[in-house]
Amino acid sequence: MSAKTIPVQPFDYVVFGATGDLTRRKLIPALYYRFRAGQFDERSHVIGVSRSPWNDERMQQAAIDSVREHVEEKYLDEDVIARFASCFSYVHNDVTNEEDWKDISDKLRDDENIVRAFYLAVSPSLFAPICKYLKKGNYCRPNSRVVLEKPLGSDLESSKEINDAVGEAFCEDQIYRIDHYLGKETVQNILALRFANAMFEPVWNSAHVDHVQITVAESVGAGRRGYYDQSGALRDMVQNHILQLVCLVAMEPPSSDAANALRDEKLKVLRALKPISGDGLEKISVRGQYSSTRSGDVEVPSYQDELPREKRGSRTETFVALKMAIENWRWSGVPFYIRTGKRLAARISEIIIQFREIPHSIFDHAEGVPTANKLVIRLQPDEGVKLFLMIKDPGPGGMRLREVNLNLSFADTFDDRTPDAYERLLLDVIRGNQTLFMRRDELEAAWAWIDPIRLAWDQSSEGPQPYKAGTWGPTGSIALIERDGRTWHEENDY
Repeated sequence: MSAKTIPVQPFDYVVFGATGDLTRRKLIPALYYRFRAGQFDERSHVIGVSRSPWNDERMQQAAIDSVREHVEEKYLDEDVIARFASCFSYVHNDVTNEEDWKDISDKLRDDENIVRAFYLAVSPSLFAPICKYLKKGNYCRPNSRVVLEKPLGSDLESSKEINDAVGEAFCEDQIYRIDHYLGKETVQNILALRFANAMFEPVWNSAHVDHVQITVAESVGAGRRGYYDQSGALRDMVQNHILQLVCLVAMEPPSSDAANALRDEKLKVLRALKPISGDGLEKISVRGQYSSTRSGDVEVPSYQDELPREKRGSRTETFVALKMAIENWRWSGVPFYIRTGKRLAARISEIIIQFREIPHSIFDHAEGVPTANKLVIRLQPDEGVKLFLMIKDPGPGGMRLREVNLNLSFADTFDDRTPDAYERLLLDVIRGNQTLFMRRDELEAAWAWIDPIRLAWDQSSEGPQPYKAGTWGPTGSIALIERDGRTWHEENDY
């Protein structure tokens, strides 16, 4: 069955940072797929803004190049590409210079029926001046929206400063704090699994769940990204992506799927997280940094090797593992183990709901031991859901117990391609649907929980534990979970 495509109303999408990597790799290809699907047409405009000395023709060619490079070949259509590129125009603008803003005004249309969206794919240090001039120039209308890319601060205080500056120009219901993980199909399917099926919710609690694991692993390194050394894995991944996954797994059933109903329940989870601070920190948190290793004939560099010489000796973590506790009735006593890192053994993102063992086995003389059920929600790659169950192995000769899985592979089940997260999120902005975007109080609750961990690490004399590139992280992360008599689930477990 094909997904239903619902067109959106015409829009002016102003992309600040139009010549950057995010725009080229993610935003333009995502918009092309939606254009090709018929969700918008040439009545909508995309206005690129940057300091590069481009013009409309250069922007249109950049859009064409981006599509040809990042869109699957079978979806390329030269006529569609040409029509898509005609939607683009460009403004050469230094956003800190008020004189440059008139050119943006000339590109925007006065029609009140056209949605205005301002996508800030730039450094957060530019959010305040951009929003200042948007307000001063009367660019903000009731149907205007602003999209904020991370990082939204480096701690709670800086996050508040950014939100205050943006809030001077836009109301909260016009602000879209984007987290692309929330746009992934499988992430949204957590809600469908829990709240559209009667079988899961009755056992989705401490009486039946032993523990939860969340792994977001990348096989690539940090490279020479200056931003990463300033943030590290805790700020880059845990504060936003992983905490949002925790919220979706742990939240109470909302009254509806309305944006604020969902976000109210996520906020409750964030506020119920047990604080992690200096006392006993080493038993429930591990940070690591990858060292060099050899893969065949190739020498894989360490994180330190990838840094500029003046930054060598950095204590920035490229791996984090935490044991989290949610202090409420549903999850009391159920640990949430999370880990994320660079240069790990595989690129994989998944959530494991590990159920408790059966209270009593009647199969005393059976071959094989009953294994506790588990639900695996795979976010990437090979998106899908697996439910592991015990069955009798077919054949005569007694009872032989065997673990098998019910496998829902998105690629095998659905004919259509799985849309990229940005495809949904970019047009949700135009629709005015904030369901998959973070509210300010959510963001600040996440920072309030993260900051004490960061502070304790900064004050510690111990630096990150080294781990070989291509492994599953430092040995301390294994001890963190095995101390409780559990173990990390690896890809070959499935």
